[in-house]
Amino acid sequence: MSFNKDFIWGSATSSYQIEGAPFEDGKGLSVWDTFCEVPGVIKGNHNGNIACEHYHRYKEDVALMKELGLQAYRFSITWPRVMPDGIGKVNEKGLDFYDRLVDELLEKGITPYVTLFHWDYPYELYKKGGWLNNDSPEWFAEYTKVVVDRLSDRVQYWFTQNEPQCYINLGHCDGTHAPGLKLGVRDVLQCTHNSLLAHGKSVATIREFSKLKSFVGAAPVGICYIPKTETPADIEAARKATFAVNDTRIWNSAWFMDPMFLGEYPEDGLKLFEKYLPKIGANDMKIINQDLDFFGCNIYSSPYVNSGLNGEPEFTAQKVGADLTANKWELTPRGLYWGPKFFYERYKKPIIITENGLSNVDWVNLDGKVHDPQRIDLMHRYINEFNRAIKDGVDGRGYFAWSLMDNFEWAEGYNERFGLIHVDFETEKRTIKDSGYWFKQVIETQGKILE
Repeated sequence: MSFNKDFIWGSATSSYQIEGAPFEDGKGLSVWDTFCEVPGVIKGNHNGNIACEHYHRYKEDVALMKELGLQAYRFSITWPRVMPDGIGKVNEKGLDFYDRLVDELLEKGITPYVTLFHWDYPYELYKKGGWLNNDSPEWFAEYTKVVVDRLSDRVQYWFTQNEPQCYINLGHCDGTHAPGLKLGVRDVLQCTHNSLLAHGKSVATIREFSKLKSFVGAAPVGICYIPKTETPADIEAARKATFAVNDTRIWNSAWFMDPMFLGEYPEDGLKLFEKYLPKIGANDMKIINQDLDFFGCNIYSSPYVNSGLNGEPEFTAQKVGADLTANKWELTPRGLYWGPKFFYERYKKPIIITENGLSNVDWVNLDGKVHDPQRIDLMHRYINEFNRAIKDGVDGRGYFAWSLMDNFEWAEGYNERFGLIHVDFETEKRTIKDSGYWFKQVIETQGKILE
């Protein structure tokens, strides 16, 4: 069961979910700062103003990462902390924070994996139209260069964007996430195209200006489907469902990933969206289709399908009494087999699981410890399935647990706990959970304890 000696084990966070300090040291507003000011949009009217106080407690947190034995840490940078207006003036104090964080990680032997955008879009650019503005790809490239100029003498691993399906659909279609818009299909497609162009320009900027050899990818939602049975017909139905574009909400993989990796939008999507498509420039697809070093994907819960009429995917209803996490996501470990397998077949890039984990019912027990056997069991099952995919030929390079610590969970506020480390949000006390110590053993044995 052991993994290749070069396989990377880490954990991940995002800036707005942990940093706090939204108004300190010259930081500008993000759309999440302003969205959380709207009564009722976040459970309990919570916000990320304090969160985990990581901005002030990063040294303590890096020490905990070292105690967990993490080899790598994926974190995101707050765009308006670095550039308060999104473009133009650079906030040196904001950059200094990430300077110090990177240095602290390297001092502790932990490799930094930087995500440039994890949803906290600059509010000043949102007022100019945000992703609807055709200048937004240039804005993102300008921001990328500022970060690369400062950090690339020590950082080699980069992700341009995290989960575009979420910040586009939940933020611009459903309105349940920042900036809280409910746009029509035409505008959502324009936002998507501009965010893809931003990704491409960001990759090109990293390649051009990085001081060290760079390794670049993205971290989309790995939306995938699991065959109900491992028969050829059901496997093909699951593969087809994974890459189908058949809903104007564009909650899928191919509309976002095919342009990045194949340089074209999928044919079924072009037909579906024909009358809504934005103007696509002559060089747009070339800009989007930059050469990437790996395929990052966040996978949690995946639906089942079987082969129906004429081999078309038929979605299997969730079984009565299904195994569910605290936030009601079904336990589906085989998603970490079939997702990487399908994505590797189609895009032919090494796979990194950039997020995986669960929301659990965790608290500090009378003995002062946090016992979370469900998290251990879930991660054990999912990692085993990823290992099975690797043994069946998938080039799997790493696994990042979500999340390093309990944090602000977007529209759910502080009502969901995903961390390997428990956080008491009144005192900010950190307590490593049983799962954290278990994950440390996984890392130390390079997965051998999973046998």
